Amino acid sequence: MILDSFAEKHKLNFTPDKGDYYSVGSSLSASHFYLIKPTTYMNLSGIAVAHLMETKKIEINNLLIIADDINLPTGKIRFRESGGDGGHNGLASVIYSLGTNKFNRLRFGVGNNFAEGEMPDYVLNNFYENEKEIVRLAISFSVVLIEKFITGGKKEMMNYYSKEANNLFNKFNNPN
Repeated sequence: MILDSFAEKHKLNFTPDKGDYYSVGSSLSASHFYLIKPTTYMNLSGIAVAHLMETKKIEINNLLIIADDINLPTGKIRFRESGGDGGHNGLASVIYSLGTNKFNRLRFGVGNNFAEGEMPDYVLNNFYENEKEIVRLAISFSVVLIEKFITGGKKEMMNYYSKEANNLFNKFNNPN
């Protein structure tokens, strides 16, 4: 949803690529970037990441993985420069395929309001009605974070995140 929103904002269209993913490349403020959406099962998504990085000669510090996270409340956004997979099969695949856990990742909270054994259905379904506004705001915020990452790198993105993240969630939680 985040990549689709970014692509829509910048009038980009994903197309099938030679790897198992859809991709689009463009530039933003003279900084070139690629977006990919793997077409494999999530637990094989690292193959697409490794393929793109190898074919386009992308350095690891220029990689930003976006992943959902059931360990964060819905709409909460967390940035990490490295770390484990947190039980996320897609991140585990990226770590395995790249041979390192030292890459940037933007984790997007989807909550964990599901019964035991129902996680796959939960993360693939739509958000609940009462979550839609925070999700919309958090997606828009994530799009700006990606823009900051592309144009100014991790430092610019983190500066923006540090200044604005609390404002976003305070605004939603205290609308007055």
